[in-house]
Amino acid sequence: MKTRNYTVPLALIFCLFFLWAISSNLLPTMIRQLMKTCELNTFEASFTESAYWLAYFIFPIPIAMFMKRYSYKAGIVFGLSLAALGGFLFFPAAIVKSYWVYLCVFFIIATGMCFLETAANPYVTVLGTPETAIRRLNLAQSFNGLGAFIAAMFLSKLVLSGNNYTRDTLPADYEGGWEAYIQQETEAMRLPYLVLGLLLLVVALVFVFTKFPKIADENEGGKNAGKEKLIDFSVLKHSHLRWGVIAQFFYNGGQTAINSLFLVYSCVYAGLDESTATTFFGLYMLAFLVGRWVGTALMVKFSPHRMLLFYSIMLIILCVVICVFGGYVGLYAMLAVSFFMSIIYPTQFSLALQGLGGQTKSGSAFLVMAIVGNACLPQFTAYVMHVNEHIYHIAYIVPMVCFAFCAYYGWRGYRVKS
Repeated sequence: MKTRNYTVPLALIFCLFFLWAISSNLLPTMIRQLMKTCELNTFEASFTESAYWLAYFIFPIPIAMFMKRYSYKAGIVFGLSLAALGGFLFFPAAIVKSYWVYLCVFFIIATGMCFLETAANPYVTVLGTPETAIRRLNLAQSFNGLGAFIAAMFLSKLVLSGNNYTRDTLPADYEGGWEAYIQQETEAMRLPYLVLGLLLLVVALVFVFTKFPKIADENEGGKNAGKEKLIDFSVLKHSHLRWGVIAQFFYNGGQTAINSLFLVYSCVYAGLDESTATTFFGLYMLAFLVGRWVGTALMVKFSPHRMLLFYSIMLIILCVVICVFGGYVGLYAMLAVSFFMSIIYPTQFSLALQGLGGQTKSGSAFLVMAIVGNACLPQFTAYVMHVNEHIYHIAYIVPMVCFAFCAYYGWRGYRVKS
């Protein structure tokens, strides 16, 4: 199939990057909101991330097996439908008002999104020439940045009311008392997930009625269905993939630690009101989006692995600034952190998949599994922040170490060894 015929499939795949960015980047807002509605501290609320990202550790291999047996398209349609179901389950969850029920709903949404990510990342790398695969994935990931910006700047303001009362600080004349306040804050969480669920269903229907090209390993899959492994563990013999999985584990954990605690840092430690904090959060994600665009353009002139190394070193330096100063200095440093984090994930993902051929789906599954870093490293960061309230900014030494692994991958780990 000629490259020009990839335009419509690529456009639809780019939509998936936008959708799962909306889902994952609502989590920092939900963490802040659940601290109010479920009366949680920073560490307890951080398990919202664990529930969401744990799905990315459990399901990538079964998902890769599913797509190996059927197709990328089948995996995408099923994932969209499952994530939509999770979005609609937010309505009964808001009635029950139990933190554990919310965690189950996030897990279901994440499982659906995991289908999309396991399929979309490698699909983008193979729909076109190998020489432009890394730039193509960075371009696709820029739509992820757009979704993150919309979730942070606009959807967060729909959810967060600006009121941050406790049982002790609630005004005595508040109509309906504590129960009315909690009900109002709970209802604010439902609208974004209703809209997201409906949008996911519409996109699923578009995928059903759109013809997608079968790539090389799918065409071969029909001939060798009885002989071919559904998941190939031997792919881990490739050192550049192994180091890619390790680098992705630490990058994801470091990025999510900073993302998920941004609003908590802004409101609890930097003293911003919720309206100002969400504006800063929007600017934070805008920096991420701009970083994706700039990074994609620069890769025309500079090799991806060198850009990965340079960006990772800048992240380490910025994390040192946050650890030393905290406060508003740390807040502005985080805006720069967001810019330099922008290209790390897609660049590492593409470098790790180079030269895998028919093992690409298996390699992709292991790379997506590395997102489990999101389910443990942000919690460790939140714990360090919680137990060191007077020097809370020291917690950012955790993402600093994470980015050191990314720097190593850009220096040596990316090399494909024959």
